[in-house]
Amino acid sequence: MNGDTAAQTPTGTDHSGWGGLGLPSPRPAEPAVHAAPAAPTWRERLARHGYVARPTAPLAERLVPPMPDGPRVTPRDVPQSPLLLGMGLSLPQGLWFFLCRWAGWLGPVAVAVFAGILRFTNLGQPHAIIFDETYYAKDAYALWHGGYEISWPEDANTTIMTPGAAVPYRSTASYVVHPPVGKWIIGFGEQLFGMNPFGWRFSVALLGTLSVLLLARIARRMFRSTLLGCVAGLLLSVDGLHLVLSRAALLDLVVMFWIVAAFGFLLLDRDRTRALLAERLGGVENAELAQRVNLGWRPYRIAAGVCIGLTCATKWSGLYVMAAFGLMSVLWDVGARRLAGAPHPLRAVLARDVLPAFLSVVVVSMTVYVASWWGWFASSNAPGRGGWGRDWAVGRSTDYPWIPEGLRALWHYHSTVYEFHTHLSDPHTYQSNPWSWLVLGRPVSFYYESPKLGQAGCTAADCAREVLGIGTPLLWWTAVVALVYCLWRWALRRDWRAGALLCGLAAGYLPWFAYQQRTIFLFYAVVFVPFLVLAVTMLVGALIGPPGASRDRRIIGSATAGLLVLLIVWNFLFFFPLFTGQTIPLEDWRRRMWFNSWI
Repeated sequence: MNGDTAAQTPTGTDHSGWGGLGLPSPRPAEPAVHAAPAAPTWRERLARHGYVARPTAPLAERLVPPMPDGPRVTPRDVPQSPLLLGMGLSLPQGLWFFLCRWAGWLGPVAVAVFAGILRFTNLGQPHAIIFDETYYAKDAYALWHGGYEISWPEDANTTIMTPGAAVPYRSTASYVVHPPVGKWIIGFGEQLFGMNPFGWRFSVALLGTLSVLLLARIARRMFRSTLLGCVAGLLLSVDGLHLVLSRAALLDLVVMFWIVAAFGFLLLDRDRTRALLAERLGGVENAELAQRVNLGWRPYRIAAGVCIGLTCATKWSGLYVMAAFGLMSVLWDVGARRLAGAPHPLRAVLARDVLPAFLSVVVVSMTVYVASWWGWFASSNAPGRGGWGRDWAVGRSTDYPWIPEGLRALWHYHSTVYEFHTHLSDPHTYQSNPWSWLVLGRPVSFYYESPKLGQAGCTAADCAREVLGIGTPLLWWTAVVALVYCLWRWALRRDWRAGALLCGLAAGYLPWFAYQQRTIFLFYAVVFVPFLVLAVTMLVGALIGPPGASRDRRIIGSATAGLLVLLIVWNFLFFFPLFTGQTIPLEDWRRRMWFNSWI
């Protein structure tokens, strides 16, 4: 009931038995009758069993729940931790205040440092060109030295891995099927550290480490818990697939980084916009104002559009992310206006928010995408002297002469790339169907060799040295259960957090089911690993229990959640030699091949 309907309720009439509806008063001329007592409401029935209705928070807190700690949030006089006091430890109050105030950064940064140690230690090993590094490491070098990808000599890999040999660069253009941003990023490390395994893996390892920091901060903002933020960062840092892709010069980890960054910016935009809406409404519901208020310039959503553009400019799969995240952002606006009291929130969003959202997400993304081809545009359009297809539109008749020849040539290039991607069906030993990805049905061997006694650190008669692209099994299998929980939270409890992480998962996962005839691999799934981690983190939070739960409930829940996290970490350590290409006895390798499909 809003203020208008409340004013129409007849004075002196009690309608609580009908849920507060404004029903007409009985005629005064009729004699009083003793009606049967009204049936108790469901809340009254639950109250007999201890149910207490949640107090209604002010509008500003419902739109933007307060953060647990941080500047302008943490009180000056913070009670010391009972756990530390029970251990006989008491920190100076100033230090304790500092730790509490900045815990939202100190915890995630600590987890990111841990992730960085895992990713950068012996990053140059295996000292070889592994799996698809044979394409992207060389393409990256070519971009930095000529602006476009080239055709390399057949013995280029051998020459590159020969100490002291010159890189066999030449200017002959090559046809490639992926946009350039990921390769520009890989090439940055090569510029810093040389054309060697550490050099071409450096930038990807850096993005893998930063993605852990981003996800920890994202989870903290989503769940309003620094503890759960750190749990999310820790779980991502110990996922095997994320670790393997962070230590290889492939494009998929770069795609994942920009997706996570875009998701984080949209979260910031959600909180900022809702806080602005509460401020303009004066902290109270206002149907008329909530329906017509303009939300103004939204820099975080523009930043998300830039990140989505960089995603598309690394791999075309970013187009699905653009559609999913754009729709999610608009639906968040609908929810904000509805909560603020707008009688027709969808109509208000269509009138005032959809066009700015389209400009911020779609137009900005496409602009960034086209700009990412600047090296190709800058190359010569003389036949045989620039990037592949750069000269295609020169002297060619067209019905659209007003379109620059460079854009027409790029469009033709993209039409051929689309044909390639949609018809790629070259069988591969390690290809897999997306139905099997969540249960890790068929991992990808990035590198394998069989050292004998005394070779490459082998201490047994036969050894194995492998880099296996597979997630940490217990983490992924727990994620399957967590996704069921999140589906329930989203469908039946309308929990926006569950809907948000499911949206990120769907954008990175579901499109592959339309290309089951195509040659695809499990390591493509790294783009939605952060959302699997968020699902597990949400499950961990449910196990711990809400802040108002009983002490026993919290203790049991925390112990269960802690045990689950420790088991996942143990599982990661067990498979760690396979994630990093360490030499182990063949029998130890076989003990880690839990299924025949993993070999």
